[in-house]
Amino acid sequence: MIFKLLTFLLLLIAANSYSQSFVYEKSIGEFSEATSFSINPAGNIFVTDAGTNELIKLDKNGSIIVSRGGYGWAPSTFDYPADVFAQTLRIAVADKNNNRIQFFDKDLTFLSEFNTKEKDDELYSFQYPTASAFSYQGDLFILDSDNSRILKYNLTGDFILEIGSYDAGDFSLNNPVTFAVSPDGKLFVINENKIILFDQFGTGLSFIDAGFNAENINITFNNLVINNSVKIKYADLSSSPVILKEFKPDQDFINGDIIEALLFESKLFILTSRSIFVFNKFKNDK
Repeated sequence: MIFKLLTFLLLLIAANSYSQSFVYEKSIGEFSEATSFSINPAGNIFVTDAGTNELIKLDKNGSIIVSRGGYGWAPSTFDYPADVFAQTLRIAVADKNNNRIQFFDKDLTFLSEFNTKEKDDELYSFQYPTASAFSYQGDLFILDSDNSRILKYNLTGDFILEIGSYDAGDFSLNNPVTFAVSPDGKLFVINENKIILFDQFGTGLSFIDAGFNAENINITFNNLVINNSVKIKYADLSSSPVILKEFKPDQDFINGDIIEALLFESKLFILTSRSIFVFNKFKNDK
């Protein structure tokens, strides 16, 4: 039964013979200890900085538009903002040590927060969230790092299901690092030394060998990007077959400090703890 679900694995090919050249354009931003970033469809950049406990919004040129935060537990303050996910009108921040997800509008005006402190049933509850994302259908996914699973909620915060729990068999999550949601609702979860693919109903589909130990993952439209501190691989999920290509940036200025990377409008954005490096697509190499 499981093997019938592995079709996607056959399409995702880790091929170092395929590569894309990028040319360095610029660096933007000055951060203290950046942990995550996201770009919304309008091209605005959102960065979480654990060093200052801030959420920062930058324009396409890297100029700061507005920032929110500071250490605390009141609305719009943080205790280690671990992850940010941006849509056109809504921003979600995983406020890890406050055990909540905070929501902001596109101008970083506080909207609401979501936590499960009042939930008596542990099935519905999360602790120390390290990642969150909305599906295109509006469902909210949260990485419950304390229980090594992903929880799915609807728009009103009602629990729908848990993904990757101990009873998921071969698809149990032992040490999930982070995840991303594709346009068709599939979840790509980094778990130890592999990527596990689930459908929107929490059914495990396949295991993906990235060819290296990935530490972060992003999906922007159909652009999949995975990375560790020194290496980046990326693929177009709309192509067939889906081929992972590799980009290893010059360590003279990246200095082994890649936190996260994503592709947006033919540009590769690389977040380090201090800055964002921007590269333009240049040409295809075989």
